[in-house]
Amino acid sequence: MTGARLRVVQADITTLAVDAIVNAANSSLLGGGGVDGAIHRAAGPGLLEECQVIRNRQGGCKTGRAVITAGHRLPAKAVIHTVGPVWQGGGSGEDDLLASCYRESLRLAEGQGCRTVAFPAISTGIYGFPPARAAGIAVRACREWQAVHALPQTITLVAFDGPALAILQSAFEKEA
Repeated sequence: MTGARLRVVQADITTLAVDAIVNAANSSLLGGGGVDGAIHRAAGPGLLEECQVIRNRQGGCKTGRAVITAGHRLPAKAVIHTVGPVWQGGGSGEDDLLASCYRESLRLAEGQGCRTVAFPAISTGIYGFPPARAAGIAVRACREWQAVHALPQTITLVAFDGPALAILQSAFEKEA
């Protein structure tokens, strides 16, 4: 779509003033380590309370799916929580589940009228997904979405450090 853009940056996702940031959540939605813990800490206790309501209503969030909450104390207006797959060697549908995380998050962002959304590297931390493989899936899923959807207009893939940025940039160029 005209005006649709995909970009790669190195940043602390909790500081980005976008319509929505994506949280690499666990299925309980109650916070954890890595980016999940950082988002919960930065957003404050209201985020946990809202996640508890969702968990009590629907039992959490399944792998490859997503739910949306307010941004609370974050500069982002909303947080989209998605549960990435745990890497099991690549033969258990991990690629498809990871791509689903991006599509489901973008579907929720579009439904909320989000013009800008930022993603961390889903599943590449404690869940063990190979970073280069995950980056390729992220870039492809986002570009495929933008080819047929007007929103979000800008999708940002966020790297937390230099090595992660290099991996994302490589995938960005390879998947052009």
